[in-house]
Amino acid sequence: MSRLYVLDVPENEGVVKVAGAEPDVEIAKVGPYFRITRPEEIVIDRRATGCRHAVWYSSLAGLEDSKVAQHDKDALRVVDR
Repeated sequence: MSRLYVLDVPENEGVVKVAGAEPDVEIAKVGPYFRITRPEEIVIDRRATGCRHAVWYSSLAGLEDSKVAQHDKDALRVVDR
């Protein structure tokens, strides 16, 4: 199970929207964060989110039993630990 947290701010709206469009993704509100969970790896395409680089690199707030396999100008990929 891959799980990541994104702060609930307008700048991160595209990240949550793109992640939620993937099959089997569950998005839950946990305090001031969105928890994004998927049984497989989570892959979010930066260009699809509309995020500029500064927002993109600061959008990841935390992980739970997961690790970052890729976080570059193209994509964020989170996998099960």
